[in-house]
Amino acid sequence: MEARDPGLQPERTTLAWRRTLISLVVVDLFIWRSWLTSEPSTGNLVASLPGLDYQGICAVMAAAATVVLASVVWVRSRQLRAGSEAASVGLIMVSTLAVVGLGATAIAAIALGA
Repeated sequence: MEARDPGLQPERTTLAWRRTLISLVVVDLFIWRSWLTSEPSTGNLVASLPGLDYQGICAVMAAAATVVLASVVWVRSRQLRAGSEAASVGLIMVSTLAVVGLGATAIAAIALGA
């Protein structure tokens, strides 16, 4: 297998991931602010429990996705500094599942909140 390009590409990739992570943290803060300042819903059992409405679930999922993606960025940054190996399949799958889960939760929150 041919070695990957040792140029600036790994550094650019790491910087792009960090910018994306900063954007995700900002979005998380908006989600959490929206959740904490909203009126509690009433109606069904899950919504009547404090903090367990659709916004609360979305806020928890956003925080979980941020933690998972921050871990992936940290691991991959260390891998790129150590060498030029390709990302592992497990690392890609974990980050993909976190992003898909966050997207599905956001779509569900929008659908339930409308």
